[in-house]
Amino acid sequence: MTPLRKGARIAAALASFRAQYGRLLEIVVGTLMVVLFVEVTLGVVFRALGQALIWYDELASVLLAWLTFYGAALASVRRAHIGCPELVETLSWPARRTLSILAQIVVIGFFALLGSVGASILPILATDSMVSLSWVPMSVVQSVIPISSALIVVAEVTYLIDLVVATRPPRADGGVALADGLH
Repeated sequence: MTPLRKGARIAAALASFRAQYGRLLEIVVGTLMVVLFVEVTLGVVFRALGQALIWYDELASVLLAWLTFYGAALASVRRAHIGCPELVETLSWPARRTLSILAQIVVIGFFALLGSVGASILPILATDSMVSLSWVPMSVVQSVIPISSALIVVAEVTYLIDLVVATRPPRADGGVALADGLH
């Protein structure tokens, strides 16, 4: 099998994986959005009835944070983070590829570090709990940091592999521009 054909097979397998991975994250993010909507609606209704829910504000804050972190993982899979494609696209293909690989390594390193630090804090928080829902440990609340970091690392590694096996610039007719990976 030629290197070009092998690279195309790897790219196709990664694209399929990313599509399925993205659908899974869409379900997670969509579920969090619905739960947050229901929780906020209940909070407003009960407050209007003069029976405010004591856990409403704290839980809404946690759900919003979770939505943000898991949404960031989904954005990573979709290459929807802010980038600077105009500047990168002015570079030659070898320079663009090298810069993109370096950027992916930096992003992966950052989220690996964030996930590691987030995981190291969880045992410290094991004895703490939410104020209004004392049966919910803070380690569960804060688990979003290492979990979402790992999810982002998985997404970024798939794009790094794409960059490493690429032998030429992506097609202009629908391929993802390498600059889209710089975020």
